[in-house]
Order: sequence, then structure tokens, then C-alpha cells
Amino acid sequence: MATIDKLKKLFNPGTIAVIGASSTKGSVGQDILMNLIGSGYEGIVYPVNNRRTSVLGVKAYPSISEVPDYIDLAIIATPAATVPDIVKECGEAGANGIVIVSAGFSEAGEAGRKMEERILEHKRKYDMVIIGPNCLGFIKPSKHLNASFANKMALPGRIAFISQSGALCTSILDWSIETNVGFSHFVSIGAMIDIGFHDLIDYFGQDPETSSIIIYMESLTDARRFLSAARAFSRSKPIILLKAGKSSEGAKAAMSHTGSLAGNDAIFDAAFERAGIIRVGTIGELFDSARALSMQRRPKGRRIAVVTNAGGPGVIVTDSLIENGGQMAKLSEKTMSELNEVLPAAWSHGNPIDVLGDARPELYKTAVDLCLKDENVNGIILVLTPQSMTDLCGIAKKVIELPNRNRKTILASWMGEKDVKSGCDILKNGGIPCFHIPEDAVKTFMNMYNYSRNLELLYETPETIPDAFHPEKEEAKKLVRRVLDEKRYVLTEFEAKKLLGFYEIPVIKNITLSSEDETVNIEDEVGYPVAMKIMSPDILHKTDAGGVKLSVSSEDEAREAFREIIRNVKNSFPEAKIEGILAEQMVSKRYELIIGSQKDPMFGPSICFGMGGVAVEVFNDVNIGLPPLNMALAMRLIEDTKIYKLLKGYRGMEGVNIETIQFLLYKFAYLISDFPEIRDIEINPFGIDAKGGKALDCKVILDKDLEGKEVEPYSHMVISPYPSEYVITFVMKDGREAILRPIRPEDEPMEEEMFTKFSEQTQRFRFFQLIKDITHELLIRYTQNDYYREIAIMAEVEEKGEKKMAGVVRLIADPYNETAEFAIVVADPWQFKGLGNKLTDYILEIARDRKINKVYANVLDENVIMVHMLKKRGFKVELNDGEYYCELKLR
Repeated sequence: MATIDKLKKLFNPGTIAVIGASSTKGSVGQDILMNLIGSGYEGIVYPVNNRRTSVLGVKAYPSISEVPDYIDLAIIATPAATVPDIVKECGEAGANGIVIVSAGFSEAGEAGRKMEERILEHKRKYDMVIIGPNCLGFIKPSKHLNASFANKMALPGRIAFISQSGALCTSILDWSIETNVGFSHFVSIGAMIDIGFHDLIDYFGQDPETSSIIIYMESLTDARRFLSAARAFSRSKPIILLKAGKSSEGAKAAMSHTGSLAGNDAIFDAAFERAGIIRVGTIGELFDSARALSMQRRPKGRRIAVVTNAGGPGVIVTDSLIENGGQMAKLSEKTMSELNEVLPAAWSHGNPIDVLGDARPELYKTAVDLCLKDENVNGIILVLTPQSMTDLCGIAKKVIELPNRNRKTILASWMGEKDVKSGCDILKNGGIPCFHIPEDAVKTFMNMYNYSRNLELLYETPETIPDAFHPEKEEAKKLVRRVLDEKRYVLTEFEAKKLLGFYEIPVIKNITLSSEDETVNIEDEVGYPVAMKIMSPDILHKTDAGGVKLSVSSEDEAREAFREIIRNVKNSFPEAKIEGILAEQMVSKRYELIIGSQKDPMFGPSICFGMGGVAVEVFNDVNIGLPPLNMALAMRLIEDTKIYKLLKGYRGMEGVNIETIQFLLYKFAYLISDFPEIRDIEINPFGIDAKGGKALDCKVILDKDLEGKEVEPYSHMVISPYPSEYVITFVMKDGREAILRPIRPEDEPMEEEMFTKFSEQTQRFRFFQLIKDITHELLIRYTQNDYYREIAIMAEVEEKGEKKMAGVVRLIADPYNETAEFAIVVADPWQFKGLGNKLTDYILEIARDRKINKVYANVLDENVIMVHMLKKRGFKVELNDGEYYCELKLR
């Protein structure tokens, strides 16, 4: 049974065994049993206690093997040392899933880790799912199921809450009841030795009772699967996350708590952004954002209009908005003119719109209405203070009467507590979130905006690559292999720049000098002036060792510089291996950038971009992203830095070609994707101006841990890159050649054009219906694939000099790559040319390569050609209600 199916059974159990059930007051075993039998749960509960015949008046069994039922959910609340054997007993008894609330495992040291290994051995042998250990359990309010030792039942709702901290769960549960927040599921997952965040995102992403997922995270154990799951569902269900351990001290505390690595916080930010996740800073923001997204539409921009009855709160909102990355909207001339006509003469005449304390409800309504109509405004924050003449309820009623209020995001802050409660309730009941302090409204708006912005990356069709890119991958491999064979792990600067050159990253002219006499070659091969630098694998910071001389202008100066550099280095680092001196062209560029990568133990390589040069740490103007990159992702990396304003051209200074930098980052991402052997690489500075750019300095350090090891391609990355290994050519029956290759987001225009070539029959056979509108949303669904889960192979043909998409075959795998759905379509002009057969055979070959167990397809009964094709390849075929279900077991 698939993991998703097992989780469905675990969260909707018909039978539950409580192992460690107790009558001892205050014990965990008693609390869990009382919660189950006292909350209205309609299933059967079996206490298991080897010392008692009954617990709380319910018959008890000495072990799970003696329970007269198959168990959907076993809850273990016994000392840690007993748990591995109990898990084995559960497996032998045929249990579906287990929740282990016991503590004392990996967080307690080596002995605890060994117990976890034993538990996992039994889990694998008996094919069970396990939540925990060291967790609170879970609650499913709609089933009146409290399978935890929390002392309250959660309210029903549509939020799925996942937490690594059990203690935090109880606090949030108490708070949620007071604030009337409900949940579809409330899950404490503890140490996550089996079921992790990714499993639950996959489950709740498909759960019709869940509309948003909120997560409290301390550590992460499987970054690749987590990001894959989040990317799959963040488009349709907001995933809002609070990650603890931002500081180094917090990360250390999180590690000791969970026994897992906490990771680099800046890379977590980059990963969450890439997956469309909303990251928040406080527990309050978690739920504020979830509620607001369920009540309001997402903002399309960050320009806010503020409507208030007092100047001070307007200033507070303005400061908070700018501090959080938002913008105050510049009201249009038309809006200003109309506000002047209706508001008192003393109004603020700008944004924030202070309508004054004695303004009538009708005036608020008008001001808000005008802001909704203003194209410069993306959202509105209403701020009211309870003055004696202010009709808080009347204003709330007027605002929710606005017929067009759903066009833009509206949040409110009725400042206060008791005096404003009635007005706040009216707004909330009308679908407008209301906050007690305005800063919370601002943070919630910006979280909503950042969610929209992150989704843009998932939805955006990237620009095409501006030029052909043909890296010399084999030559680069030879270079890296030679360095490792020499038992070296630091490339010389000459080698590092040669590696960049193999990936078409421009470098300055250079020459290596083995002796002083070779300086005679500088003028012809490089040209003066030059910079001269020591070449030594033992010296990373050459300037500190006296190993650099700049503006060397003649052969005599070069000879003197050679001698001086050798002398300095021998004095500073007498043991250093000296391989010569690098002489390279002196280049002056207006801007200096840094482009680097460091391999994170959790997320693999990341990409750092920003202002470079010697003061890079001082200015700290860098942005972090994850490979692979396309042109759109590269642009996001660039535009979120301060130096971007200068690069575009600033106050009369000439700008640079931004597309050149995008393409540079694209190529750099390919380099680090292709070489898991690279531990650290840094181009600093990369000098650039309007005439172009070159790498002026580069350092590369290889990963000593990978020496002598065979590494699966791209296994060091958490986001699967474009699988170029699946590019092949095929000659059709008419002699024309087709390139079969994985589809890219950039292929959206070709896919759209292919749709126009489908007959009605072709549409029905592929989609089981006619497609009336070919929308951008539909096309991105087919062109933007997570290659870890889904692979689509398109046939690219050329017709009258234009590239066309002739057909597509795809495999959509489950999250565990066990089972995959097959689908294929060939556009009418290219049918009956052997393309369908070839695409089918090729995708099944890929399925075997990916170790998928089973491939299935649903086919209309009238699509006899497809049924024949699948039967011919060994699919078992079954007709049911006008559709064939076709299945092929590969393993």
C-alpha cells in the first residue's frame, strides 16, 4: 500500500490500540486513552497493558498480538527502551501505522539513534508508517479524534497544522480555542524518523478538508523531498512556515532538541522562496497569514493606501510598511481630485488618507471605494482609533457594503480591545481580517504579497536563453580529475579560470610563469600592464601573503615583481608549495560583483550574487538562490540586491547589460550543477561595465569527502535540473528528424501552438473533454515540471525554419516514485509517422531507469489504437464504464 493510503488510514482509523494505556492519574498513557474515549470518537479503542486486565473500565490486552482486530493506528506510550520490540510486535500483528509519543531517542545520544535504526528496520520489514518519536500525537477535529495527550480538543476548520515541537502544540491549541481558529488536522511529528514534512504536505495537499498548511519547523531531514512536495502544492494551497533557529545559538538549540541539522538560515530563505512557501517570523503571523489568505485575494503588488482617522497611526503604518519592504501608493490625480471634493478641507491631502476623527461612516466608504478604483493601489489598510465621535460599527458596516471590495486586498486595524470588538467582528464576518495593532496588518499584507511574488516564479514563463551555450564539460572533468589525482583540493587561480572558461564564463587574459626568465613572454601573450599573483594550492588569500603585485608595466618591473613575490611568500608561508606566478591583464571596470557557491550539507550548492570586491563583507549586499537557474530566476537573484539600481544605470551613470549577468548566472549554475566535486567556488571580483564583464579573480575548493567516490549526477542538488541525458534524435517514417527531449518552461509558446493543431478527437482522446480556452495557467501546468516527480518528453521538429512541438508523452509519478501515470498526445499533422510508438517506448525506458514499479493509464474505450499500443507492450487492460484502465508492472 502506498504511503499516502497508509496515512489516510492512520488519520481516519476505525481501530486504535493504545500501548502503554494506564489508569495512573497524570500519566501520558491515561491522558491519551481518556482523550480517545471521551472526545466522541466513534471507532474502537483497545487499551494494551501487560499488567492490567482493564484500564478506565475498558478491557485491556497484554500485547497487540492478542487484540482481536487489525489495528489501523497503534499509539505507543512506553519507555524508549521498550519501543523497538513493540514496533516489531505491531508489524507482526499487521498494524497499518504507529504514533510513538515516547521520548529518549536520537535527541538523547548514540544509544537513542541505535534504537531508531531498529525501529526503522521493523517499519521497512512490515511496511508501516510511523509518526514520531518524541511527539504529542495528532488531533482530527472533524472525526472527534484526539490521538494525543493534549488536554483539549481542537476546533474544526480548514488549516492543517504540523509542528516539530509538542510543547508548542499545546500552547497553540489553547490560543486557537480562545481566538476561534479551527483545524482540519493538528499534528505533532517530533523527531520524524519516518513520516516527515514532505509526506504530510503531499497528504494534506490532496486532502479536500484542508485549504492551507502551516508549519512550525526546527530542522529538516530530507530537503529535496520537502521542496518537491511544497512546489507541487503551494500553487493551490498556501504553505506558511515558521522556522526556528535563525541565530547560530537558536540553530544549536534546535539541533539538540531534534537531533537533526538546523542548516544555514539564508539558504532556508532561498529554498522557501523557490518553493512558493511563505516564511513568517512569529507564531501570530502564522495564523494571521493563514486566515487572511482564506478571506482575501492575494495582492498583485506591494503599494498600499492607508485610510485612517488619526495622523499618528498613519505614520506608524508608513514606517512599518517601508521597514518590511512595502511601498506607500502614490494616489492618482483623479483619486486626489475626487478625495478633495468629498473630504473635509483639513484632510491629509495624501497617503495616508487621514479623514479626521469626526468623519462619518459614509466618508470612509467613499475613501475606500476611491482607493479600490485607483490602479496605483494594490491593497488598503484601514486604521481606526476609538475616539468619542467615531462610529466603529457603522464604518465597518459601510466598508463591507462596498460591491467591489473583493477586487483588492483589504486589511483593517481597529486599534484597541473591548471598545473595538463589535466593529472588528463585523469586519471579520464580512471577510475582512481585523487586527488590534496596525503593524500586524502590515506584516500580514507583506506576507501575502511575498507569497504572490514567490508564486510568480512558479508561474512565470522564463525568457529564452539569449545565445547558444555549449560548455566543454569533458575538458572540465579532465581538469578536476587531474587535480584530485594529484591529491590536491584547491585549484590554482590559473586552473580555476580555465574551469570558468570551459563554461564560457569570460576571464581576463593570463599566462603562467615558472621562472623569472619567462617574464619575456608577457608582452606578446597578455600585454602590459599586468597583475602578478602567486600560484599555490596552500595560499587562498594571496594579498595577505605578499603574493600580489599590481600595475606591473615592463619586463624589468615584471622580473623584480617575480623575485619579490617569491621572497614574500617564502617568508610568510615557508611550507607552501609554489607552482609559479600568474601574470594577467590589468582590467578596470566600474562595478565589481561577487558570484559564488558553497555546498550546504542539507541543501547542496547555493548561489551567492551581489556587490563584490574587498569590502564584500562590509556592505553585505548579497542575495542567495538555489540552482538550477533559468533567466527569470537569475533576474530575481539580481534585482533583490542594492547594486541592481547601479547596474541598471543611476543618476547619469551608464548601466550594464543586465541580460549578460542573467546569462552569466545561468552558466555558473550549470557549472556547479555538473560538478558535485566543487565544495566552494568564488568569483570575486567579476568586473563589469557597459562594454562587458570578466572574472578578475576566482577560487575553487574541491570536496575532499568525495575523493574516489562515484557520485550520481545531480544527487548533490535539492531541485532536479534539466535532465539533458534524455535528449535523443528519432527519424520518423517520412524521413524527417525529430529531437526527443524533456520539456522546458521556455517551451510554453510551442505548446500553445501545438494545441491549435489538435482535432476534436485528439483533444477528447488525450484530455477526455474539449479544451475551450488555452490559458497561461493550463500551459504552465504542462511545461513547468518538477523533474524529480514528473518527466515530459516532447518531440521537436522543424517546419519551414520554425521549431514546432509535434507531440508530448509524460510520466507523472507519486511522491515516492513507485507508481506513475502515463499520458501521450501527438498533434494531428504528425500522427501515423511512428512518433507515438517511439515516444511510448522511450518513456517506458525512462520509467525503468527511474526504478518506477508500476505505470498505468486511463484510455477512452473508443481510442482503440492506444489500447492496442499498450496491450502490445504488456499492459493489462480492464474496461470499466467506457474507460480502459491499463497497467504495466515494471519491477
